[in-house]
Amino acid sequence: MFEKFTADAREAVVAAQQEAHALGATRIRTVHVFLGVIVHAGPGLRSALEDEGYTAASVRSTVTDAVALGEKDAEALGSIGIDLGAVRASLEATFGEGALDRPAPEKRGWLNRKTGHIPFDAGAKKALELSLREAIARKDSEIRCEHLLLGLIRGADASFTAVVDEPSTLRARIESLVS
Repeated sequence: MFEKFTADAREAVVAAQQEAHALGATRIRTVHVFLGVIVHAGPGLRSALEDEGYTAASVRSTVTDAVALGEKDAEALGSIGIDLGAVRASLEATFGEGALDRPAPEKRGWLNRKTGHIPFDAGAKKALELSLREAIARKDSEIRCEHLLLGLIRGADASFTAVVDEPSTLRARIESLVS
């Protein structure tokens, strides 16, 4: 299937892995693929995404907020009697400064070599498959970033819909670009 991907679409998938790694994720989710598409979109697609309010920085900030324990999390825990600051202080006293900020241990492959690969979750795999279907439905011979985005929208999971407010509006905009 990847032989049908254009260079930009391939780079978007590679960027998805880099985004997942940079955000400390253990799996590549649809939101990481979306970030990869934003980063490697051509001028027309990039302009359409920016018009809808989606930039790499805005999406990253949304993803980061969803992963890290922030003020809202501290308030929620405080409402049930848990002081997040005290928990952090206790963990840092026991395990050292920045204990919660440490990355997960490196994955090791065969013969204890670094693998560096983060696997795709089911939603991201499905989105890639749907991007192929989108290209076939349009009788396109290659899969571009637009097709990746249409596949993400068609298979919208919780990771994607947490970032994209109106997938149907975005879909209509992208379909007009592809036509």
